[in-house]
Amino acid sequence: MTGTLYGVGLGPGDPDLVTVKAARLIAAADVIAYHSARHGRSIARGVAAPYLRAGQIEEPLVYPLTVETTDHPGGYAGAMAEFYEHAAARLAAHLDAGRDVVVLAEGDPLFYGSYMHMHKRLCDRYPTEVVPGVTSVSAAAAVLGKPLVEGEEVLSVLPGTLPEEVLTEHLTRADSAAVLKLGRTFTKVRAAFEAAGKLERALYVERATWGEGRSLPLSEVDPESVPYFSLAMLTSPSNDGLTTLSSTTAPAAAGAPGSVSDAVADAVSDSAPASASESGSGSGPALGSGSGEVVVVGTGPAGRPWMTPEAVAALAEADDLVGYKTYLDRVPVNPRQRRHASDNQVEAERAEFALDLARRGRRVAVVSSGDPGVFAMAAAVLEVAEDPQWTDVPVRVLPGLTAAQAVASRVGAPLGHDFCVLSLSDRLKPWDVITARLAAVAAADLVIALYNPASKSRTWQLGEARGILLGHRAPDTPVVIGRDVGGPEESIRVVRLADLDPTTVDMRCLVLVGSSRTRVVTKPDGGQVVYTPRHYP
Repeated sequence: MTGTLYGVGLGPGDPDLVTVKAARLIAAADVIAYHSARHGRSIARGVAAPYLRAGQIEEPLVYPLTVETTDHPGGYAGAMAEFYEHAAARLAAHLDAGRDVVVLAEGDPLFYGSYMHMHKRLCDRYPTEVVPGVTSVSAAAAVLGKPLVEGEEVLSVLPGTLPEEVLTEHLTRADSAAVLKLGRTFTKVRAAFEAAGKLERALYVERATWGEGRSLPLSEVDPESVPYFSLAMLTSPSNDGLTTLSSTTAPAAAGAPGSVSDAVADAVSDSAPASASESGSGSGPALGSGSGEVVVVGTGPAGRPWMTPEAVAALAEADDLVGYKTYLDRVPVNPRQRRHASDNQVEAERAEFALDLARRGRRVAVVSSGDPGVFAMAAAVLEVAEDPQWTDVPVRVLPGLTAAQAVASRVGAPLGHDFCVLSLSDRLKPWDVITARLAAVAAADLVIALYNPASKSRTWQLGEARGILLGHRAPDTPVVIGRDVGGPEESIRVVRLADLDPTTVDMRCLVLVGSSRTRVVTKPDGGQVVYTPRHYP
């Protein structure tokens, strides 16, 4: 038995305007899906946050582009159609497994909403229910406190993306009107109101039901200040005798994140494609049908709180996750995905396995801790990918927060001036190369970040490294030892170089050795701040 697809309207932005039914379905769902742009923030998810529960599977549907150009062979429409097909396939995998899926939609799901693209692709295959939501038009009228229409008056709802002459024609005939999709279209929209002879009646509402919203006459609005979450309104002609708004009037708002515009609001509200709701249904490849790629993803030093939105999105979009088991365990389990864990000593084999999956049409995320380009999987994948058999497999690298940055942040700014990153592991390079480099950077008076300082089998190298450093640095040189930063066993110690005890350092540590300019400041509470000034004598 399959799961049920729900398109759930969230209203214009105030979480208190989410319907009782919507809140109930959100809390009960197995899977929560929502659109966002590549920065990863989703205002739809923000509105729904009070109703989410622990343990739900999240499927961020991240748009591949916003308003920029694309080299996709089908152009903008082709890129968007492919995205919608892939997103629908991801949701279908959950539905086929019997999991109920809620797709969050700001405003109303079928009122200029991105949900409709999932609906058209899935509603004939799975049980589907649409839960309506309060539209931005209704919210704006409520904020203005003016009736939209009375008696037999006609309300026109227009997208601001229409040509100016078409907007003018509609506005000339309109009793009442709401023009959505402002932002970059604002100057054209205002010109259309003026050409229709109705600029003096036109009102502007921004971020309706948000705490930071505002409303004022359209003629007084600075075009440079207009966000996408705004509407231009002609209310009922019967309002003409009522007091008009001034530029200082603000709406009575609930003050929660959300969107005033339903037009692709669950994505465009986060700078997603301005024309996403008009891209057409098109057809694109389903999962595993030749659109495979490898994305090497940096997860930072300790899981999601340290990950970039881009990395979170790439992990969510993947069909397969490949990586060292310890690092894979930091990624929440999604039953739709296949996870391929391996030992930490088989980087080349792991890379080849990921490339082979991608060649067969899978979207593969190779999971790496920290930044994948710093002593991690990016170089391994790219080295293997040089083989001609992988020429046609796309490989991308997404950066992550490095362990050096994480440890440095805990004590201040020891990396504030020139620094060097060096690994003490001699598994892939000779020890004499390491010592030569260590002596050179010590003599150059660089701050040094030492990765892989010790392990069960490497117990003497750090002691020898300390001896080399003391040949060039003062005994009082500050040394920062960070262990499991961001994790449950985090510890930070600041010691003198002369007092560095190699037996207290293991593979989960990173060591920062200061330069001659690095300073330690003791605060009144006994805490210590370590920093390296940016100026140099």
